Amino acid sequence: MQVSVTGRHVDVTEAMKQHVEDKISKLKRHFDHVTDIHVILTVEKLEQKAEATVQISGAVLFADDVQEDMYAAIDNMVDKLDRQIIKHKEKVQSHR
Repeated sequence: MQVSVTGRHVDVTEAMKQHVEDKISKLKRHFDHVTDIHVILTVEKLEQKAEATVQISGAVLFADDVQEDMYAAIDNMVDKLDRQIIKHKEKVQSHR
């Protein structure tokens, strides 16, 4: 699993990068076939935005979140991705 973190109008600190990688690592618990994750952190005036594109076998998932705190935006974005991955996994494994 390859994780890349990019910042727009913000310098991505080592602490931010480590927080993203720690949160993203929990996605691997639900689905092993995650190949590539690209995270973009953006600051626009008072809004902190975190968005991610995840490439998994059979689909490309996208989630984003806007908060006043960057770490809260990252947490909410990862929760959204987690729900999408679980839904995709159930869809792939259904034996209808």
